[in-house]
Amino acid sequence: MSVAEIIVDVPTMQTNRPFEYLIPEALTDVVVPGMRVEVPFGRGKRKIQGFVMQVKAESGFQGKLKPISRVIDLKPVLSQEMLDLSAWLADRTYSFQISCLQTMLPSVMRAKYKQFVIPLVSDNSEVNNLLNGQPTFEITNQIDDETVKLINRLRKNKQVDIQYVVQNQALQVKRQAVTTDLNVIQLHEAKSQLRPNAKAQIKLLDFLADNLQSLPVEFNVLEKEYGISRAAIKTAEKNNLVKVIEVTKLRKPVGINPEQTTKLALTDEQQVAVDQISEAITAEKPETFLIEGVTGSGKTEVYLQTIEKALQQDKTALMLVPEISLTPQMVNRVVGRFGDQVAVLHSGLSNGERYDEWTRIENHDVKVVVGARSAVFAPLDKIGLIIIDEEHEASYKQDDNPRYHARDVAQWRAKVNKCPVVLGSATPSLESRARAEKGVYKLIRMKKRINNQTLPKVHIVDMRDAENSAVKGDFSPALTSALQETLDRHEQAIVLLNRRGYSSFMMCRECGFVLKCPNCDVSLTYHKDLGKMKCHYCGHEEPVPNICPNCHSKKIGFYGTGTQNIEQQLNDLFPQARVLRMDVDTTRRKGAHAKILQQFGQHKADILLGTQMIAKGLDFPDVTLVGVINADTTLSLADFRASERTFQLLTQVSGRAGRAEKTGHVVIQTFNPDHYAIKDAAKQDYETFFKQEMYLRHQSNYTPYYFTTLISVANQDEGKTLKQSYWLKKQLQTALSKNAILLGPSPTMISRKQNKYYYQIIVKYKHEPQLHQRLLEILNETQADVKSGFNIAIDNEPQHID
Repeated sequence: MSVAEIIVDVPTMQTNRPFEYLIPEALTDVVVPGMRVEVPFGRGKRKIQGFVMQVKAESGFQGKLKPISRVIDLKPVLSQEMLDLSAWLADRTYSFQISCLQTMLPSVMRAKYKQFVIPLVSDNSEVNNLLNGQPTFEITNQIDDETVKLINRLRKNKQVDIQYVVQNQALQVKRQAVTTDLNVIQLHEAKSQLRPNAKAQIKLLDFLADNLQSLPVEFNVLEKEYGISRAAIKTAEKNNLVKVIEVTKLRKPVGINPEQTTKLALTDEQQVAVDQISEAITAEKPETFLIEGVTGSGKTEVYLQTIEKALQQDKTALMLVPEISLTPQMVNRVVGRFGDQVAVLHSGLSNGERYDEWTRIENHDVKVVVGARSAVFAPLDKIGLIIIDEEHEASYKQDDNPRYHARDVAQWRAKVNKCPVVLGSATPSLESRARAEKGVYKLIRMKKRINNQTLPKVHIVDMRDAENSAVKGDFSPALTSALQETLDRHEQAIVLLNRRGYSSFMMCRECGFVLKCPNCDVSLTYHKDLGKMKCHYCGHEEPVPNICPNCHSKKIGFYGTGTQNIEQQLNDLFPQARVLRMDVDTTRRKGAHAKILQQFGQHKADILLGTQMIAKGLDFPDVTLVGVINADTTLSLADFRASERTFQLLTQVSGRAGRAEKTGHVVIQTFNPDHYAIKDAAKQDYETFFKQEMYLRHQSNYTPYYFTTLISVANQDEGKTLKQSYWLKKQLQTALSKNAILLGPSPTMISRKQNKYYYQIIVKYKHEPQLHQRLLEILNETQADVKSGFNIAIDNEPQHID
């Protein structure tokens, strides 16, 4: 008997070591790597799920192997590339391989679902016997091994397929369709026996004879495109000339209504970029290119033309964008160029939509995939190009296990597929730009906008001045005047405030009491539309108090400002203006991002107000003004990347203005007008900022001069958290040389979240050969602590350090 090596899912005690199981004789040809199976585990009758990693002829194990109980999938759900990737990912991110494997699957595979056998042919006796007169055959855990073997053989011969349906969440969309068992000769014979005036029947039989290879065809296609009525189809069905069946209609993600586009003439800078990347595609070189292009320099057209180059060579392409809010415009451009060859993957899709897109990719029905971070695991093969747009974005890093960075996964897949990776940004991350400086990445600069339009003029407003004081409101005279002029010209404006809600906090002027969350060490934010105080970390809500809970004074009021407050101020200042607000609160509903952007693009609003989700990737020709309320929001964060984040955000949002023929203008309101991040962003001067920030990073021993690992500990008991943190520090000290820098343990910036106390340890190092193995040992040794209420996380190259 053959033996399978299986990574099992043991919730209480994970391991990256595969276990060996016997493959029952009836399943010898069925069980292959990439399948999920059910296996017995432990001494009792407990059965758990696992992934088949390898099949081999014999085992070196001396004892008695247990057999696989049953196969969960009748076809592999992960390719060999994905299995290999899971092992690399678990090692790099200090996580367990089972969680990596599960991350790669669409959520439909992890929800409650049913599997059905769908016939692909109608004239096969084995298929008809299996279906027993039903349109589909449901696969349950009661079917015997012989039936499993039959289904597997029919699937390999392309006579049936397997489809998943999520219960009560994403039922398949069914359509009536027409097919026939008759061949061309029989159809012509049947036509000759019809009366000459049976024109509808003749038209139907002529269509079937000409399109036998394209059957089945849906009713609505026959009606709309060929003028064949349902009555004609029903008559033909009665005469046994056709069969009416149900077909599954794959869902298309909502909000994608692209206009077809064609290749644009390239500027000299664009042509250089396309030529270099195309050469790497043809030569199958896994090189990484960094395109540093100013906002509006035409990076998207470079992406589209290099994707086309990959498709011309019968390869596929993968394109990542940072957030759902960026996806609509970018997806419309890609779909507008490549049509049905494009699949879309992001977390905003329903389980059904996501599975349908995943199925289209797996079945090789599409050549291009566009999506957010998790799309990096799309089941594409023969990848010829991987693109990561806005590569500096922190959202490319996953916050929980496995804590992977999409850029690292993309580069791993590029090596396997022998294809280039293109990183694009107007404000590259310091790590990427430093690698380009060293020649690890190939740097391509695009310094000019495609229409030779100048970059927008930027006006920095010092909010410390008396006339700009926030006592008068959050809009300085300069920004108010600029908005009025923009509205008078019937042009559009974007206003950025990177803080949602109505007010940042509630404070008593009598005793200084600030209303805080009972579960977290943060102040509650006032949400006017809800009429409640809300915590942005745990979701806790409570009514707005009329008197101070501490001293019972009535002098309790709101301080700080959020997007809801700014929206009200805009409506008060400009009653004639139409304002759209785009933040987490207004985009909770499915398709809300696309709807808001579509309304703004159709000029149904004059001002788009929002948080950082409006700062990047948007291209509206009538936007001539960008206003930034409180540019210091990100600058005040206790994070070594605060200056970099501020520079990137301001540069990106400034680039939304004046992208077409009209001149752009930017007004940045700040309490730190002399800060280098704000001054350099105002000039869109990445080079000066890069040199200054690299100098400071070197002085403080941070990335990209040092590697960084963050270990965090959380527990409801602060004493236990601190004790565990010091134990971890001792474990790390045994593996570190004197050259490493070990910081902590110290409480995080918000030391209590969701009733748990958080402490962290930071390791900064250049070369520590024993550290990696020690961290893997810590991962295994601290598993049992989860039962005691501990959360212990190891984050390699963290994007945020509180």
